[in-house]
Amino acid sequence: MAYDVIVKGAKAVRKDGAEQADIAVKDGEIAMIGPAINEKADKVVQAEGMYVFPGAIDCHVHFNEPGRDDWEGIETGSKMMAAGGCTTYFDMPLNCIPSTVTAETMLEKAEIASRKSAVDFALWGGLVPGHTKDIRQMAEAGAIGFKAFLSKSGTEEFHSADERTLLKGMKEIAACGKILALHAESDALTRFLEAEYALEGKIDADAYASSRPEEAECEAVQRAIEYAKATGCPLHFVHISTKRAVLLIQQAKEGGADITVETCPHYLLFSHEDFRQKGAVAKCAPPLRPEAEKEELIDMLSAGLIDMVSSDHSPCHPSLKREDNMFLSWGGISGGQFTLLSMIQLALERGIPFETVAEWTAAGPAKRFGLTKKGRLQAGFDADFTIVQPEPYTVTKETLFAKHKQSLYEGHTFPYRIAATYSRGRCVYQDGETKDSGASGTFLIPTEKIKPIL
Repeated sequence: MAYDVIVKGAKAVRKDGAEQADIAVKDGEIAMIGPAINEKADKVVQAEGMYVFPGAIDCHVHFNEPGRDDWEGIETGSKMMAAGGCTTYFDMPLNCIPSTVTAETMLEKAEIASRKSAVDFALWGGLVPGHTKDIRQMAEAGAIGFKAFLSKSGTEEFHSADERTLLKGMKEIAACGKILALHAESDALTRFLEAEYALEGKIDADAYASSRPEEAECEAVQRAIEYAKATGCPLHFVHISTKRAVLLIQQAKEGGADITVETCPHYLLFSHEDFRQKGAVAKCAPPLRPEAEKEELIDMLSAGLIDMVSSDHSPCHPSLKREDNMFLSWGGISGGQFTLLSMIQLALERGIPFETVAEWTAAGPAKRFGLTKKGRLQAGFDADFTIVQPEPYTVTKETLFAKHKQSLYEGHTFPYRIAATYSRGRCVYQDGETKDSGASGTFLIPTEKIKPIL
């Protein structure tokens, strides 16, 4: 049998550890993994001394197309994901114009992405006031799940969910066999504190961070958990930033709640002090936490209490990153290129095995969202993988693949670098350059209802 590609000599990061193995690809799938595959292949990749990870699955990105593709866009965003070792992403429903809150807008975005995306993708629908009746049609059109905000979203087009919208939407999402992703911060508390600081004329990084304390996250998490119990709706908490919130979620899980939780690399690598020093490029919501709280979050991740790590790549035009008023500056981190490298760095620093990194970045999301042929290096699975070279890599404007060369990660040195990325057996990135393989990414439509996490 002649294969399309054979990757030889690397250590394959699999469920039970990193092992020396060759990987053979045929017709977009992994055909074989094993020692010394010597059959013929159209392309043989020599990867001695390197690691092969499953292609990362980033379930939380904002590419802002249609309508705000001057902030990022699907073409540049998907190439950026490939450069970071990511072969599947889930695009969020806000920041684009119109927001993805009907089946029509979802199919419009899917058509655009099917032409422009370098790698596979899924799409979130939105739970917003006035559109709960659209949930079932969006689910039937292929929504991976639904996203709602318990505080302001940051754009006028995508409103936060009031209590009635949230409860009605959760009941309908549960009936459709889908999952609700929640931005969990108390709107009442954050609005109150922001107004208090405005009265005092405080608009710097310290004031902004203080206006979104861990209490705001915990209150919203606890409330959502109670609503989920009442409606039977599976939940996925996005960008959780505090130990207290993780423990609330873990307690609910132990009580039988169907909940998963993600955090983001910027909460694990950076702290509030970086926000103070770097300014608006480090503004996000929830904000970066103090060093001690960052360490607590790392402990939660290391203990297995966080299910996955996603980027929450949320770029904007540089003009929106204001330095004069942190409350008015756009809140979002441009970092979709660095999730896998960040987790490899954390693993090396903390003695965490690479197979755990693969669970956080690939297998965990695949399991939760029903992507049955993704997330692992295994025969019969999609040939989605990235080759990682153990050598230092420093982020510069020249090596940033996002549309705007402005990132919290600029100047950061990772211990490893991405050497190449393959999506369904196609090389989409290699040694600093994205590759045009002549094919586009596939719109991933889950065929089964969300299964409870046991």
